[in-house]
Amino acid sequence: MKNPWLIIGVILFVLIGGSVWYATVVSKYNNEGVVLTEHLKGNLKATVTLTEYSDFQCPACAQFEPVVAELLAKYGDSISFEYKHFPLIQLHPVALPSAEASEAAAVQNKFWEMHDKLFENQEVWSKSPTPNKYFIQYAEEIGLDLKLFKQHLRSSLIKDKVQTEYKEALQLGFTSTPSFLLNGKKMNIATYQDFIEQVGNAVDPKVDLNAITKTAKPLVDDEETKNIASTTN
Repeated sequence: MKNPWLIIGVILFVLIGGSVWYATVVSKYNNEGVVLTEHLKGNLKATVTLTEYSDFQCPACAQFEPVVAELLAKYGDSISFEYKHFPLIQLHPVALPSAEASEAAAVQNKFWEMHDKLFENQEVWSKSPTPNKYFIQYAEEIGLDLKLFKQHLRSSLIKDKVQTEYKEALQLGFTSTPSFLLNGKKMNIATYQDFIEQVGNAVDPKVDLNAITKTAKPLVDDEETKNIASTTN
């Protein structure tokens, strides 16, 4: 192949019986056989966009996932949601390999399945001296071709993608995880309720927010993340 990069297009599919659209935006591939994707949920044509910069080893990120899931279940037709990587590598030693594991799963169209496994089992793999064995276990559980998964874990293209999103988060001025953009603007949130209300009001100022079950409480405060900007410069 003379040109190893190829713009492929957009693949959409709808979950049977539901109203939420899921999407895989296929961006490019190289001679490693790796296809990179953006990780989207919701309605790609929605006027409200929500982007999360997250770290699979971050406790606050794991606690935030049910909140995001509830919002998408309620407003899925009205929001375009994107997940991006912001592994706080100085603080979370397995954040980078877990991000790469999710991207290796994405090559086989199983990003969200691996995403869920990593957050649901964070307490297990993040404390293991051999986290890769758990990544491989989760890959098998979600039905991946293990030979390809292991091969893609070593992909330079995947490593570059995670690094690019990490640098993007720093350039936006983010210093902790999870961090969010709402309609392209940084969100300032102190509690789950702050987050719920800002997203709900962006969708519809008249919407009843009581249907979201999370009660207002402070977010998990990872003290170490406060100085991440200075340690990554």
